[in-house]
Amino acid sequence: MKFILFVEGHTEKKALPGFLKRWIDPRLVQRVGLQVVRFDGWAELIKDSPKKAKMYLNENDVIAVYALLDLYGPTIYPDDKQSAFERYEWAKKHLEKKVADHRFHQYFAVHETEAWLLSNPDLFPTVIKNALPVRAQNPEEINFDQPPSKLLGKLYREKTRRTYKKVVHGKELFDRLDPEVAYQKCSRLKCLLDDMLKMAMKAGL
Repeated sequence: MKFILFVEGHTEKKALPGFLKRWIDPRLVQRVGLQVVRFDGWAELIKDSPKKAKMYLNENDVIAVYALLDLYGPTIYPDDKQSAFERYEWAKKHLEKKVADHRFHQYFAVHETEAWLLSNPDLFPTVIKNALPVRAQNPEEINFDQPPSKLLGKLYREKTRRTYKKVVHGKELFDRLDPEVAYQKCSRLKCLLDDMLKMAMKAGL
């Protein structure tokens, strides 16, 4: 039995399966499968999710389909949805309604998956760790003006004279990140993991 996970880019495809399963599998009697489907950016994921979700949900061994997007990036939000909470709630309902199947679950990383990395500053070189702003103690509060990846890019350039490479550094950092630490600090990630665990247990795993 397995989950299908829709993601919007190479970083998520390489880094997230192992990270998510390190939290879920120890809590199950039997490990759950996790098949990642990468789309070419958020626009393609949103456009193709309804058709592809229904296709995968017709497979007998699929428990559920999860779609994960960064909250920062998409331009689908109505003008009156300005806060992270408003955009999250509206977009989740809007995109799940397009699939109209209780086994399809839309989630967002607030504001990007890099926020999960910031839950453990010790992952980063000391000069980066020491330069993180106070608000990084609450990773999901790093906002639309300077989302986590842009913050990291700025700090890497200023403090190490190197470029933060999302795919290379992201994979390396996620491999070292304890998912329980991120689970405790990132409430939207907690919702995703709790949901996946519940669905896996309901399927008998």
